[in-house]
Amino acid sequence: MTDGTPTSTTDAESHAEHPVDRDQLSHATRLILDAVGEDPERDGLVDTWERRVPAAYEELTEGYREAEKPTMRTFEAEGDDLVVKTGIPFYSLCEHHLLPFHGTAHVAYRPDGEVVGLSKLVRYVKWASRRLTIQEQLTRDVAEGLHEEVGADAVLVELSATHMCEAMRGVEAHTTTTSRASVGAFDDAERQRFRDAVAAEGRR
Repeated sequence: MTDGTPTSTTDAESHAEHPVDRDQLSHATRLILDAVGEDPERDGLVDTWERRVPAAYEELTEGYREAEKPTMRTFEAEGDDLVVKTGIPFYSLCEHHLLPFHGTAHVAYRPDGEVVGLSKLVRYVKWASRRLTIQEQLTRDVAEGLHEEVGADAVLVELSATHMCEAMRGVEAHTTTTSRASVGAFDDAERQRFRDAVAAEGRR
């Protein structure tokens, strides 16, 4: 593409290689640059709309594509003790302003005979966050998704995030928002263990 006009393709192989429509993303980015008063053809911006932004959005929207979801292979559990993984970094896009929100996820689940590798929890959170959403929905999606993928008795998820739509515009406040979601029931001891693990992570 040289003039910013979107082109269509019926090439199935090309579509499989680039699951998003890079031509449309390129054209849309060019329109935004022009709309804010920039010259899309000036040095430094041509690669922005032609290549860089489409490639970035292809990566940042992996959560829409099942093929990108990590394989959650499970193993036989030796018990039903709570599994806790804290300090999982995540980056997502606010569906209201298309600006990032990012932070830390903490996950706990009670196995129902099977467990999954801890690195898979990290990869699942990363995959689930790569879409346009809001924090509350993402928290719920991770909890329900892990419940289904791992087959756990119960799942508890907490997300703490900073939102660029709040920090960069409007009130321009750099605050942290915390959201929680759970599937299944936890007893008081399990909830306390989770809170203690999250608190310990915060002291690191």
